[in-house]
Amino acid sequence: MVTNVFSKTLWDQRRGLLGWGVGFVATVVAMAAIWPSFSNADIEAVMENYPSELLEVFNVRAMNTATGYLNAELFSIVLPIMFVVYAVGRGSRIVAGEEESGILAMILTMPVHRTTVLAHKAVGLVVGIGVLGLVLALTLAITSPMIGLDLAFRAIVFAALTQWCIGIEFGLVALAVAAGTGRRSLAVGVPAALAAATYLAFLAAQLVDQLAWLRWISPFHAATKGGPLGPDLPWLVWTMPAVGVAALVIAAPVFARRDIAG
Repeated sequence: MVTNVFSKTLWDQRRGLLGWGVGFVATVVAMAAIWPSFSNADIEAVMENYPSELLEVFNVRAMNTATGYLNAELFSIVLPIMFVVYAVGRGSRIVAGEEESGILAMILTMPVHRTTVLAHKAVGLVVGIGVLGLVLALTLAITSPMIGLDLAFRAIVFAALTQWCIGIEFGLVALAVAAGTGRRSLAVGVPAALAAATYLAFLAAQLVDQLAWLRWISPFHAATKGGPLGPDLPWLVWTMPAVGVAALVIAAPVFARRDIAG
């Protein structure tokens, strides 16, 4: 019966994963295809028009290489936001959305503890986000030799893992809020507000020396530190899913006791 909860969570994501997967492929291919048209003169012109502070924030100075270009253009904001939006949408829907439609009440009639149901929904969400991470990795791996990006397979895997982890963090936070409140609007609004606040903290830490400490509370720093397409996987990456799991652990006892709308 528990397996049915997990498989249902995956099955319910099928259309969303298909649509988002196509979007990820199109975005990565489109951005990668622009790289050959870049010239040193183009890069110099871009850097001349950028304020020096923003050059550092978005790592524009590294755009004279394919890795630096993709880190700046794709992995600094576009892909993290795509993963966060998908994860928050799904995380809010698989509990709060089902509660609003009455489906959750039927699921909880099974002789399985609520915490177990929540755990398997969380695993289904994490696997779904992982599917998008796999799509990202495969797209980069296939596109790299075709366009001449010369990306190392190790770097591609690390980049996909980083995006998967930021999706897990905000997806599980959305799921935790949904489990604790049963309100889909809050399950979307709270992690969305956290994402906006932590991204602003990330920017402020880059621009103002006195606020440099803020970077350590921002998952966007963890997701971009050193450039995701790099030879190493920073330990900060693992703090992102850890935060999501912690939020879910806090919400689980509330979910176990809360009246579920039928």
